[in-house]
Amino acid sequence: MATNKEPAFASAFPAVDEAHWKKLVDRVLKGAPFEKLVGKTYDGLSIQPLYPRAAKASPMASAHTGAWDTLARIDHLDPRSAQAQALDDLENGATGLALTFAGSTGAYGFGLTPDFDTLDHVLDNVILETGLPIEIDAGKAGSALASAFEKIVAARKLAPADVNVHFGLDPLHENIDAIAATAQRLKKAGFRAPIIVADARRVHMAGGTEAQELALALASSLSSLRALEKAGLSLDDARGLISFRLAADADQFLTLAKMRAMRALFARIEVACGLKPKPIHIHAETGWRMMTRRDPYVNLLRTTTAAFAAGVGGADRISVLPFTQALGLPDGFARRLSRNTHLVLTEEANLGRVVDPGAGAGSIETLTDELSAAAWHLFQQSEKTGLPLFILALSRDVAKAASARLKNIARRKDPLTGTSEFPNVHEGSVDVLAPARTLARDTFFPPMRLAQDFEALRDRADAFQVRPKIFLATLGTVADFTARAMFAKNLFEAGGLEAIIHDGGDLAQGFAASGAKLVCLCSNDALYAEQAAQAAKQLAPKAAKIFLAGRPGDLEHSLKEAGISGFIFAGCDVVDVLNDALSHA
Repeated sequence: MATNKEPAFASAFPAVDEAHWKKLVDRVLKGAPFEKLVGKTYDGLSIQPLYPRAAKASPMASAHTGAWDTLARIDHLDPRSAQAQALDDLENGATGLALTFAGSTGAYGFGLTPDFDTLDHVLDNVILETGLPIEIDAGKAGSALASAFEKIVAARKLAPADVNVHFGLDPLHENIDAIAATAQRLKKAGFRAPIIVADARRVHMAGGTEAQELALALASSLSSLRALEKAGLSLDDARGLISFRLAADADQFLTLAKMRAMRALFARIEVACGLKPKPIHIHAETGWRMMTRRDPYVNLLRTTTAAFAAGVGGADRISVLPFTQALGLPDGFARRLSRNTHLVLTEEANLGRVVDPGAGAGSIETLTDELSAAAWHLFQQSEKTGLPLFILALSRDVAKAASARLKNIARRKDPLTGTSEFPNVHEGSVDVLAPARTLARDTFFPPMRLAQDFEALRDRADAFQVRPKIFLATLGTVADFTARAMFAKNLFEAGGLEAIIHDGGDLAQGFAASGAKLVCLCSNDALYAEQAAQAAKQLAPKAAKIFLAGRPGDLEHSLKEAGISGFIFAGCDVVDVLNDALSHA
């Protein structure tokens, strides 16, 4: 039985309030403002370093009891191979399938052919009548595939009510009135699961914010409600035909709060419609934009964090992108790790055994509330302008958010492990079934990946016949140069240049032996004042360009006169620096 009483041992510790904590923090900050500890989201929400408990909070119920449904993505171009993948996934831990068709939002360059024969072949030997969860990501072919699925169910003489399929008809891909008519027909035929989806992943893929993603989901869902009511359904019946599809990100707290906020926001619409709120269905897919092509094994950490956050946030169904998704069509090994991510979280960590673990946590409750408020404010614009104009305005705001993200990534304010930070220029290749293909372009929300600018630099470096190098000319003792030498190595190797650290002896001889054309001086400020200009003059005759690790400060004029033309430091535009370096390599 739950209790709010403190354990007996707690009385042995003195009571500490927030004021006492802030005094200790001030001591550590040494005069710096407390605001230094306050983070900001791309929606402008403040993330405080400490929150009190939200005592009156209550758990949010999901539409699914127990652990979430583990959906394996089926996106192979060949129907026979896709069927084999589906059966293998179901035999080895997946509890459902996410059928991803070419041209859909989540196809990522691949996908099943959207026709009856492909759907029928893929589902051959898949036992639908047990209520196996099926999620369809069909894009513009949603209505056609819904009819095809209906024919398959009829041909197998199955009761539609026994089949657990979310048809995924998307009003942002197809005519809303036609979708409403199809949904009404399917409901009359006996299908009980949601038929229409409010899919906001496109906002996340394009670099948008959490509030923007939620606002689009709300606007889409309300548009569907109205169309279904216009088609003759009651609002109570109509809401049960709508599900939601969101992206799960490696920012675990924002993802967790986003899933919770989606429930709170739609409940607000239900209340406005005179309905008592019911749990909605949320399908979360780990985000495309966070996937990297370089050091792809780090993607396992990203997708695990994202799946954790989505599950703890209450998602009913989760799809985990295989770690090689950005490199091409994932093979069996990558798919297995994707399945195992779910299994570790559900079967070993037992995350599905607790309803809404974030309930009552001050940080989670506050973030959920503030995110809900920001999303609701954006959503209200759709009511003022109508959905088409809202999408146009939202696309502009999403583009601004994406630009801000790429700017922060270029300055490594938002680090990407294995890409912008701790790169491995000698990494080996990984296997995929087919190389990456160009993604279908969304008119309003063009897809992007956070790592794309750094990956372009790595590709550029790989195109050299011999990998370009940069000589790190160290001045002084190990204690003098190590910090900046490691900083420089990390920075330049993020662009594919191999950093050669000077190991002592004559600088000019070391530079000549390195085979590099570029130089970066590394030491502390005191030694720069004494030795940097002289060292630069010594190296300048053979160097195509000389950098210095650190801000030049008052020495800038004399350093530039000595031949140093580039400076690297925390907060500099690393992408610009690396493009410049490769141009001289």
